[in-house]
Amino acid sequence: MLIIEQLTNQENFTSNEQKIADYILENLTQIPTIDIKKIAKQTYTSHSAVVRLAKKLDFKGFRDFKIALSEAAYSKLYTQEQVDVNFPFEPNDSPDQIAKKMADLTIETIKLTQFQVNGAVLEEVADMLTKANRIFLFAKGDSQIRARSFQNKMIKINKFLIVADEYADEAWTAANLNSTDCALFVTYGAKSTQHFKILTYFKEKRIPSILLTGNPHSELNDLATLSIGISQNEYDFLKIGTFSSQIAFQYLLDTIFFNFICERI
Repeated sequence: MLIIEQLTNQENFTSNEQKIADYILENLTQIPTIDIKKIAKQTYTSHSAVVRLAKKLDFKGFRDFKIALSEAAYSKLYTQEQVDVNFPFEPNDSPDQIAKKMADLTIETIKLTQFQVNGAVLEEVADMLTKANRIFLFAKGDSQIRARSFQNKMIKINKFLIVADEYADEAWTAANLNSTDCALFVTYGAKSTQHFKILTYFKEKRIPSILLTGNPHSELNDLATLSIGISQNEYDFLKIGTFSSQIAFQYLLDTIFFNFICERI
């Protein structure tokens, strides 16, 4: 029987051993940094009580017991679990549970995004950005935060991007682009009427455009020169926050950034 199951079942445990077991289970992720003195103090028991529990579970002493607990804690922390992207947390979740779920959500989102990305398209995106005289970012709300992060990284390698939506002047900005420029759209839902009009104009004028979206079925995909769709199962209308979509965009933009650097080398 696994050590966690033994501590949970508490078969033939004394009242003191139950206190110790409950404390360990409640603080499992901190156990690697906790010594026997603290366990005894926090459970109002004694060193010998902790050692007796260890031996009852077939360990030679507290040291071996702690090693096994540390391995169990590591497994609990790093074994990935499926998390609901719209409601990843429960009202009664502890801070440790929230931290674990956030880590699992991040890992799962990045893996799913990587699975959907085509390396050849990433190379084309990097090539288009490299050749562009000017790069304009079209993004609103949370997606604009990710776009600005990308802008900040590009500045550090002497490539200056313009946020077209910054002052709600995207229509005026779009009218001033030409075929030597490039427009990068970051939009999860890809349902903006304004973006549709702008991309239609760009297509007519042969102005290069790139669309990053969480909606692979959006009609904007057919208008953009290059498109990367990253579906994340996020609701448009009912969710705690845009965790999954924004993690995906951050990962994708970071990947594009490094491909852009490699393209210039």
